[in-house]
Formats: sequence, structure tokens, C-alpha cells
Amino acid sequence: MEIGVKIKQLRLQRGLTQEELAARTELTKGFISQLERDLTSPSIATLMDILAALGTDVAGFFRETQEEQVAYSTEDMFVKEEADGYTIQWLVTNAQKNALEPILVTIPAGVSGAEDDPHEGEEFGYVLSGSVTLVLGEQRYRLKKGGSFYFHPTRVHYLINQGKAEARVLWVSTPPSF
Repeated sequence: MEIGVKIKQLRLQRGLTQEELAARTELTKGFISQLERDLTSPSIATLMDILAALGTDVAGFFRETQEEQVAYSTEDMFVKEEADGYTIQWLVTNAQKNALEPILVTIPAGVSGAEDDPHEGEEFGYVLSGSVTLVLGEQRYRLKKGGSFYFHPTRVHYLINQGKAEARVLWVSTPPSF
């Protein structure tokens, strides 16, 4: 582990300059600079002072963090299929812990999705193929391929495929609600 590189990352995450970190730890800017370039090593006491100024401790600093997953393949995705052929495909694993939840909804011709009750957040959708009707309370919006929707889900809402072909919609909600 490159201690200096990790200290620099923490300093930058906290929005501190080398001078500010030096002042908080009663060290010199030059020492902080050398430390961040791994040209020198701190004593245990100095490292503890630096970590305290950066809002962490020795255990937290040396704990290996798991790499955040950025790219997802079809093997990572989960699909739920209803009896009528309506499917929801979660495009990002563990989306419930994230701020938003992207899904791919596939709706066979003549099928309606389940009603979703009002909730906090925002909803966005993009029609990839076919056409759908977005029902939002008492209002209905007809959307064709290339059309999109965005709303605050303060009313009951769902999609209907009244067309003759299957429809596919990329749907993103925040917070996750599917």
C-alpha cells in the first residue's frame, strides 16, 4: 500500500490543501508534500495525527475496501416475469442501496403493468421500442419509440401496451421502488 497516495486521496476528498492539512497537524507543507509522494514515511504518532485530521483512524485507513462495481453484464442482471409476459429486468445489481434504480420493462401487446401507488421520488422512462400509454392518475400520455416521460409519482401510475407489438421501456426511478 502506498500510504502517501492514500493520504493524498483522503485529503482531496475532504477538500483540503496541503497547507490546510499541515496546519491542522502542526506539520510543514513540505513534509505533507513529500509524504504524499511517498518520499518519506511518517512515525506512528504523526500518521495518527494526520488520520485524525482527515476524519479517520488507523483501522479505517488500512481496511481494504471492496472495488465498486461500475460495469454490468447480462449475467449480473435479474429478471422477474409475470404470468402475462410482463417482465422487469434490473439492469444494476443491488440497486436498492443506490439512489436510483434503472430497469428494463418489457410489455407484451395488450398487457397492462401493475398499478404503482404514490411515493416519494422521481420517475423517468424512455420508450426503446413499440408504444405505451403512461397512466398517471386520471391522465393518459401516449408514447411511441423515442418518446420519454418524467414525473413525480404523487399519483397512481402504470404503463399499458395497447399496441400490436411488444414494447420495451427503460425506466429509472429514484429512490428505488421496483
